[in-house]
Amino acid sequence: QVQLEESGGGLVRPGESLRLSCAASRSITYTAMGWYRQAPGKERELVAVITSGGSTNYADSVKGRFTISRDNAKNTVYLQMNSLKPEDAAVYYCNTRGATADWGQGTQVTVSS
Repeated sequence: QVQLEESGGGLVRPGESLRLSCAASRSITYTAMGWYRQAPGKERELVAVITSGGSTNYADSVKGRFTISRDNAKNTVYLQMNSLKPEDAAVYYCNTRGATADWGQGTQVTVSS
């Protein structure tokens, strides 16, 4: 099973940016990947997907602000988050689009003024 490790989270103020990274333990070249987030008291939600061919989809709440990308040579998926809002605060996780891998620890994103 692929192991996934998220990093890059932190504390930012509204309007600022963060870039998250998801490092996989093996090749993800042929795997559609996604970023998920879970805020306190809320269900985990899928916010961005990138297919093996590079097509992307986003939740309406982040569309136009977040960009998912991948570097298959590095077995890594990224999430560029711009114009962050307080409602973006959550623990962010990566996984396959179908969430077939074990969940990692995630990385905390806090957006506070």
